[in-house]
Amino acid sequence: MTDRAVHWAYPPGIPSDRGTVVTVGTFDGVHRGHWAVLQEIRRRAESTGRRSILVTFDPHPLRIVRPEHAPPLLTTPVEKKEILAESGLDYAVFLSFTEKLSRYEPRRFVEEILVGRLGVEELVIGYDHGFGRDRSGDVETLRAIGRDLGFEVDVVAPVETDGAPVSSSRIRRAVQAGRLREAGLCLGRPYSCRGVVVRGDGRGKELGFPTANLNMSNAGKLIPPPGVYAVKGVLPRGTYKGALHLGPRPTFRGSPPAIELHLLDFAGDVYGEEVRVDFIERLREVRPFRTVAALVDQMREDVATVRVILSDEGDTQPGLPQEESASE
Repeated sequence: MTDRAVHWAYPPGIPSDRGTVVTVGTFDGVHRGHWAVLQEIRRRAESTGRRSILVTFDPHPLRIVRPEHAPPLLTTPVEKKEILAESGLDYAVFLSFTEKLSRYEPRRFVEEILVGRLGVEELVIGYDHGFGRDRSGDVETLRAIGRDLGFEVDVVAPVETDGAPVSSSRIRRAVQAGRLREAGLCLGRPYSCRGVVVRGDGRGKELGFPTANLNMSNAGKLIPPPGVYAVKGVLPRGTYKGALHLGPRPTFRGSPPAIELHLLDFAGDVYGEEVRVDFIERLREVRPFRTVAALVDQMREDVATVRVILSDEGDTQPGLPQEESASE
């Protein structure tokens, strides 16, 4: 944790006593490429005595301009704020993205918001940045505006992993395909989702694998595909190794799909609590079993595999309660 708290502000709540170094973007995922931009504006602000400011949007701009093409979110606004709290920036400005704002030409956006309200003296953007109406505000457009209005524009080069640039689109494709290791490498942390523990049917305990039944209802959040995963369960009391079943339960006819978390070496009660699930690796697809005994054998094998996968993922804490529900 940094020694400075990020201020969550809306223009014109930024003090005007000194200039600013600003970046603008959707920043969905706040991945390693985004982090490079954020650390660059922080460095520049600290070296010049200016304030560092991130300007981002809620909702995602495509939900307004082309909702049929809007991507599922890698980070909800709450998650984005939590991640940005570690950035060391002075301010994060969350602009409400509306139809009116979507019609702003780049120069109007810069004049009214970046210059008029935020006092920008340096604008730092990612290599693939574009904003304003139809994303017409590319690097050269912004540099021309900067020359007219008296601020500098610089571009941060892409961050690459496995020979390809890190991007939100790449991470979405990886999560949708169940490639959680790739997603985590690009993010710089495991991909995560949150759920509230609700009551299930208690079948997991009967099978020897008590589980917490999770309701993941964050609107617009990208959920990995059905499967069995090695995960970590994160609660305020600690972080714990686990195996997660996500999706249909074909062995038990008539059972609805479920998201069920088995926390290793553990029993207890966390009904109503929120759990953050950090996805580490997908073990296998969901499949039916001819008998319950065959399912139990597979579950034992899955748990053993999870132990091996998570053995190098850092220490966790014992003793997290969990709900008694079913697991496939």
